[in-house]
Amino acid sequence: MELGIGIGWRPEIADAVERLAGIDWVEAVAENLCPGHLPESLVRLRRRGVTVVPHGVSLGLGGADRPDAGRLADLAARAEALSAPLVTEHIAFVRAGGALTASPRLEAGHLLPVPRTWDALEVLCENVRIAQDCLPVPLALENIAALVNWPDEDMTEGQFLAEVVERTGVRLLIDVANLHTNRVNRGEDPAKALSELPVEAIAYVHVAGGVERDGVWHDTHAHPVGPEVLDVLAELVSRVSPPGVLLERDDAFPPEAELAGELRAIRGVLAGASPTPPLPEVPRRAAGSGRKGFPGDGVPGPPSGGSALRTPSRPPHPASAPRPGPRSSSAAGAGWSAAGARSSTGAGNRATSPNRPAEEEASRPAEGVREGAGRGTPAAGARLRLAVAQASLLSALVAGTPVPYGFDATRLRVQARALAAKRADVVAKVAPEVPRILGDAYRPAYLAYARSRPMRDGYRRDALDFVESLLTQELDGDVARQLGRWWKERAGTRPRRRPARFLKGLVRAA
Repeated sequence: MELGIGIGWRPEIADAVERLAGIDWVEAVAENLCPGHLPESLVRLRRRGVTVVPHGVSLGLGGADRPDAGRLADLAARAEALSAPLVTEHIAFVRAGGALTASPRLEAGHLLPVPRTWDALEVLCENVRIAQDCLPVPLALENIAALVNWPDEDMTEGQFLAEVVERTGVRLLIDVANLHTNRVNRGEDPAKALSELPVEAIAYVHVAGGVERDGVWHDTHAHPVGPEVLDVLAELVSRVSPPGVLLERDDAFPPEAELAGELRAIRGVLAGASPTPPLPEVPRRAAGSGRKGFPGDGVPGPPSGGSALRTPSRPPHPASAPRPGPRSSSAAGAGWSAAGARSSTGAGNRATSPNRPAEEEASRPAEGVREGAGRGTPAAGARLRLAVAQASLLSALVAGTPVPYGFDATRLRVQARALAAKRADVVAKVAPEVPRILGDAYRPAYLAYARSRPMRDGYRRDALDFVESLLTQELDGDVARQLGRWWKERAGTRPRRRPARFLKGLVRAA
């Protein structure tokens, strides 16, 4: 599908987006939309024929756990409400710990890189198939920016993405700003990554700005798009004509004229490039014919013989973890769907076999899965190993535990500070009264709190926990009263332990 030129829709620039000339489509953060109450701006854009694509940020498909059924159902509902041609998410993990590791559940509040290992690949591909089985439209995955390198990786980024496409038939959302970020922070050549990609699988492209500080590139989405990012875009379009290109901006929103200027710069790169004609798409195969994706996703899969997809030479797979062969298309969903049952016909079909109970159907191993791999998973051991590794890393980043073996301690400190700063920024947005009450004391107080208090259930819960922690400290009387009222109005229950007695006195005093 040809999307054209687009821009990320955000409430802060909704009016400007509606006025900008030449906008063919927009992308909206899925978690910020309510299917039954879409923003009027998006409704007007859709009436004008502007395509809207929901962009998810919280699934964590690169995490060790299977995707959450509720999050998948929410993403599917948003796609249907917007009549979207596809949905997008990230190759990242956003939480770790929990049942798999018998440790506290930790939330990153940000997208963290997946190790490019065979274990992580197997888990990611299984999670992608689960998502594909539950979504009513095709899925595209975005490469992310990273500040840290995982030790002992088996593949480059291009090889890893090519494997994901080959095994699942998923589309790609290539963020050229993230490729530049990884060039600065991880020494990875964007041209090499692009040469290893099956570029025909690209659904669309992100372009965004950032800033370099002390040799580290911060992918802020709050700065203008610079020439270094446009150069990577030019490199990409010299290889393929992407179906769509979208400008992202998430903060420090500029005047409308500046947004229009950035869009003109993007159009200039697209107009000045002479891309190699894309290779023809591979014809769709029938179920059971060796296709590595799943039926009903609308994306052609690679053939089993001479491939029209340009795939790179791949590193040898470790002998201790044999590389799995092609799966039957009926393995899509890995024995699980949004309704808790294995789908028998492909994407969007949530029905259980009529003569088989849902629990029995869900526990039946998917076809093509290695024996001994567990409840329909390609490698239960891979999930456990990935879970331990990700929990160790995230704990070091948000809870101050020791740096895991093989990681650069300096880079981890930079990443930890970035995560805490992002938490502070988002909490200030979801609970703007708190920084207003605290004034200049807000940011240092929050960063001190974040060093020892990992986020446990989203940003609104984090704001409540932060204020509750402040109420156990010595505060100015007026500040304490205002924070106490704010907490009581939003928590719905009495605060735990000491704050309960403290707030009782405040309410009486008021």
